[in-house]
Amino acid sequence: MRTPTSATTRRTVLALGTAAAATPWLGTASAQARADAGEPDEPGITELRRRMSDGSLDAERLTRHYLERIERLDPLLHSVIEVNPDALREARRVDARRRARGPLHGMPVLLKDLVETADRMHTTAGSLALTGLRPAADATVAARLREAGAVILGKTNLSEWAGGMSLTHHAGWSARGGQTRNPYKLDRSPNESSSGTGVAVAAGLCVAGIGTETNGSIIDPSSANCVVGVKPTVGLVGRGGVIPGVPSQDSVGPMARTVRDAAIMLGTLVGVDRRDPATEASRGHHHRDYTRFLDADGLRGARIGVPRSVYFGYSHHADEIAERAIALLSKAGATIVDPADIPTAEQLEDLPSSMVVQVYEFKRALNAYLASAPGDHPRSLRELIEFNRAHADQELRYVRQDGLEAVERLDFTEREYREALATNHRLSRAEGIDAVLREHDLDALVMPTCGPPAKIDLIRGDAHGGGASTPAALAGYPAISVPAGFAFGLPVGLTFMGTAWSEPVLLRLAYAYERVSGVRRPPAYRPADVGF
Repeated sequence: MRTPTSATTRRTVLALGTAAAATPWLGTASAQARADAGEPDEPGITELRRRMSDGSLDAERLTRHYLERIERLDPLLHSVIEVNPDALREARRVDARRRARGPLHGMPVLLKDLVETADRMHTTAGSLALTGLRPAADATVAARLREAGAVILGKTNLSEWAGGMSLTHHAGWSARGGQTRNPYKLDRSPNESSSGTGVAVAAGLCVAGIGTETNGSIIDPSSANCVVGVKPTVGLVGRGGVIPGVPSQDSVGPMARTVRDAAIMLGTLVGVDRRDPATEASRGHHHRDYTRFLDADGLRGARIGVPRSVYFGYSHHADEIAERAIALLSKAGATIVDPADIPTAEQLEDLPSSMVVQVYEFKRALNAYLASAPGDHPRSLRELIEFNRAHADQELRYVRQDGLEAVERLDFTEREYREALATNHRLSRAEGIDAVLREHDLDALVMPTCGPPAKIDLIRGDAHGGGASTPAALAGYPAISVPAGFAFGLPVGLTFMGTAWSEPVLLRLAYAYERVSGVRRPPAYRPADVGF
């Protein structure tokens, strides 16, 4: 596992943090104007595309800039598991297509290492067992990003097998990529399995990135790294060519520094995917341009509920930040219904049927994937477990595989699975999120995403006190986390949650909140011996 060397002193780390603020393609005048306006010097997709249109920037120059940042900063962060060796060639190809400008023309993006790409990069879920796996085709989301003009910059680190390897919480650790570190404080957890994408976006190693979520793996690292994360409705974004977890809950979504950039990204990803039957349900529900729903005055007249039970009380820091955010929502014109508890909240957090669904789906989905994926690698979950035992000095150095072993050991009938899935959906949908929205005539719910990131503990696992993700995860409903504040310099996010296909409403509310709160600020790369 890669770790910072002894030469990485406190002074070196702080110097790197200062150097990270430089954005040489903007020019001094533009950077100064943004500083005078109190905005972080982090240009978004709209500004970068404008500069490409006026000829002051091109895809190759922008790609080179991000590659240089990765080379300079990522030895501290371990967020990028692999750089695309053909990234500059892709950028030149995009520059040559000046008449076919897509919504992401020339934008360098990073993909979580679950997303297949038909190029010289690997797709491994962070596991040494899949090193060398090179798919014959791009995943649907990768293909759509390329069609929109994006440059695939590389793959991001993650919790190995999307967190399914161990029953202990080891966010951002994989045998292939090592331990991803939070850029706001390097000894802090990057939170959940899309950690590499969250860290890379926060640190300005790409314009935006792609994460995946089964339960918390987009919104939690977005909260911990002060970025925006969109977990879409299951079926809105195709998962063809993405290494599966629990298909009834798996979502693929954008992570970006602003709501606008996340909305632009989402519009390029949506649509029916012939490799993902769940996307058939999205017909009539997806939009190619989600920016049309963004409204700076979008909170005026909105009805927003606050589910106090379960989703408050586990972190007083998160509670304080959420209370300030709720006051801002009210000041901006929203009607706050408080409390507006999810009736089934306590049941959802400790639901036996949830374990049945996860075991049944994960085992079958992973076995099917391993059996069909090209290359020389384990062909089943059982063979994967044996591979890890044979390479225990690398694969099991810190993280046990008791999660994989439990899934292999347990088995349930199809009838038991169908009953459990129906229970999950009933309690999280009709009797859960939809019940509280209907009772109070709400547009959305709002709660702290999770507490400030805990310290990394490779031996015992990271502490994980609570969070907002479970209701939307079990329901397959959308959620968006937006930066909300800091506790001792550590980020905390605010989650907006709604019913199926309510992404336009959630983006409108999140955008309006982002505009009035102005929380986002670049990371400081504080070493472990500084402060809280």
